[in-house]
Amino acid sequence: MTPAKRLFDIAVALVLGILLAIPIALTALLILIRDGRPVFYISERMETPTRGFPLVKFRTMKTVAQDSGVSGGDKAARITRTGRFLRRARLDEVPQLWNVLKGDISFVGPRPPLRQYVERFPAIYREVLKSRPGITGLASVYFHEHEERLLARARTSAETDEIYSRACVPRKARIDLIYQRHRNICMDAMIMLKTVFKGLR
Repeated sequence: MTPAKRLFDIAVALVLGILLAIPIALTALLILIRDGRPVFYISERMETPTRGFPLVKFRTMKTVAQDSGVSGGDKAARITRTGRFLRRARLDEVPQLWNVLKGDISFVGPRPPLRQYVERFPAIYREVLKSRPGITGLASVYFHEHEERLLARARTSAETDEIYSRACVPRKARIDLIYQRHRNICMDAMIMLKTVFKGLR
């Protein structure tokens, strides 16, 4: 990550943190009242092929003792009413401003993967994770909705894993590598605006 990109991330994260402080607090209160604790969902994601970090999101699902892998149709019944709205508007991602300030992720980059997929596809993620992971990215803008439709078909965790591994990992990687070759501040700003407009829509 270049110093200019890091400076951009810190400045935007601080501004958004101030502007969204009240909405963040109200959202946390809403989750607490309607769905109980915990308010936040914390899960390990990978910053590099060997280094993980705790990614913070608003909780959108009912908690279970064992939870792993990506979210597919097999987990649909666990999504709360509040969580369904937060996911649709991408508001569950807002607490990741903390991860941006810490330097775990950037605003724009490949979505940080789970360790199990980095270990399963080391050649792919060795290239993809040369870019700092981000809250949003080129693949998030142009593939996210298609990915959701693909994974919605799954009825078991094994089927979700098979679809994600076969259909999503390589396609997202190709898009992430296109971003990696052409990234600049203007491109980052464009991707962030597209993400916001999709959420508002």
